[in-house]
Amino acid sequence: MATKDIIDALAGIEPGSSLDAIRARRVQARDNAQKSYLSLFEPIDAGDVSLVERAAVAFFVIGLHREPTVAAFYRAKLTAIADGARLIEAIEAEIARGETSGPYGAFPAGPLSVENKAGLAYRVSAERKTDLGDRLVAAFEHAHLLVFRPRDAAVADMKALLAAGWSNTGIVTFSQLVAFLSFQVRVVTGLRVLGASLGSANAAGGA
Repeated sequence: MATKDIIDALAGIEPGSSLDAIRARRVQARDNAQKSYLSLFEPIDAGDVSLVERAAVAFFVIGLHREPTVAAFYRAKLTAIADGARLIEAIEAEIARGETSGPYGAFPAGPLSVENKAGLAYRVSAERKTDLGDRLVAAFEHAHLLVFRPRDAAVADMKALLAAGWSNTGIVTFSQLVAFLSFQVRVVTGLRVLGASLGSANAAGGA
């Protein structure tokens, strides 16, 4: 049986609805997003990034975006494949620890420097490192950087991932995960807002 379109499911889009019709106008974009999800989270061969690591990164990143419905989806996905509850608890604690507002960071010296903004330099808490393991500790710290401080990303940050046991191929997959999740949460949020707007308009028209 084919996997239900993940963005439709997370946005609460029902077949035959106004939002479904809108989505159907961009079939290729819809299909490509679904293919990206499947290749990243339901791959035939997980390769250098385990399914647990993929779901853990997703839960953490979406938690940082403060999107409870999508976060609950990835939490459930992780719970189904993770061994024990300690990992879930550790991630939930680190989401709370890493919550902030962004983007922020520093531009190279020049005209844009006036836009520099200080913010949290997130690091995983010492008490959670054992539950997460070196690879996820490095992944979470780098993911936080990409979400909130992308302009600060440097070669040293990539080296931290390599030092924690991530391969070059794994880092590429990890980067694709974070980019896809940021895209996914924006689309889902936008579709929900649009759906609410259409619902209000329909209600007003029927009054």
